[in-house]
Amino acid sequence: MDETPELAAFRAETRAWLEENCPAEMRTPPGGDNDMCWGGRKWKFRSEAQKQWLERMAAKGWTVPEWPTEYGGGGLTKDEAKILLQEMRRIRARPPLSSFGIWMLGPALLKYGNEAQKKEHLPKIARGEIRWCQGYSEPGAGSDLASLRTSAILDGDEYVVNGSKIWTSYADKADWIFCLVRTDPDAPKHLGISFLLFDMESPGVTTSPIKLISGYSPFCQTFFDNVRVPAENLVGTRGKGWDIAKYLLTHEREMIGDMGSPGRDSMHQIAKKAIGTDGEGRLKDSLLRADIARHEIDAFAFALTMERVKDEAKAGQGVGALSSMLKYYGTELNKNRQELLMSIQGSDGLTWEGEERYDGALAREWLRSRANSIEGGTSEVQLNIIAKRVLQLPGA
Repeated sequence: MDETPELAAFRAETRAWLEENCPAEMRTPPGGDNDMCWGGRKWKFRSEAQKQWLERMAAKGWTVPEWPTEYGGGGLTKDEAKILLQEMRRIRARPPLSSFGIWMLGPALLKYGNEAQKKEHLPKIARGEIRWCQGYSEPGAGSDLASLRTSAILDGDEYVVNGSKIWTSYADKADWIFCLVRTDPDAPKHLGISFLLFDMESPGVTTSPIKLISGYSPFCQTFFDNVRVPAENLVGTRGKGWDIAKYLLTHEREMIGDMGSPGRDSMHQIAKKAIGTDGEGRLKDSLLRADIARHEIDAFAFALTMERVKDEAKAGQGVGALSSMLKYYGTELNKNRQELLMSIQGSDGLTWEGEERYDGALAREWLRSRANSIEGGTSEVQLNIIAKRVLQLPGA
């Protein structure tokens, strides 16, 4: 990026604003999911600093810097947004808001939503007022998502929804759900699917948390029993929800892949604190030193690839099947990162409880990372897509 005088001035203004407005407490890495700000009607801020950081960034539109200002965004160009991210990383500022609404639903609404839907939902997402969950997978429709059976039958000016979803992340904490439903049971399986939005407090919606090997329960099974949803909450064209679903999945896979990018404490810094250095300032464990160097080179190369793909997408070239490549490799990088962190900490990494170790966050995140290769489309499915759509291999 060539920094013009205008961009240099924007950088200076952004740096000054962040220095003045980002609380010191928000300049440290979060201790885990529970230490991040998710927003929503049920959200309780962990501290006054977390609340201030969200409010100040939302007022600037910088929770979603590239969204149009009329929908709560900052209206920044891609170069300005990149500078904002660089300046936030410079002071180690946390993201002010973590949100499926930002990462997945927002881009889909910007592309497929009507004006009323955009004005109703996007500003609330940007301000962190509504927390969303994703109703995609079902007990009988995982990787083969188009086999979904949750039905939505039009009754007057409402849809009546029946069925269930599984692996619905944070459904018990979410306010609204964006949900794939079958509105035409007689159509071929990729057709007859629609994209519906509704409130999780609607009568007939219940959730049941699913405990994972990590001991946490971020996933739920969600049940719909004659849930009545206003027909105006249908996004796009009835029966064409699969197009929206595929578009949203590219953003989900990009989001999951982004876990492999650097940005937190470097592995080398963590290792130096944990195992110390030799007389020449190098890590004492030479084998671990080589593993860390290899990981950090791969992570920075991946970050550059992510940046290139995002720039191409913003230039109108789209992401498409490349999202599968990002998802697959980002998943592998995050799993490798968690393995290395456990190796660095040794027996201390096995701590399961205790405030000093964030209630065993390291061991729990290591176990949790095993699911990265399943969620958002299994690694096997992603490799098939890469072979067919990216590499265009014969017979794939």
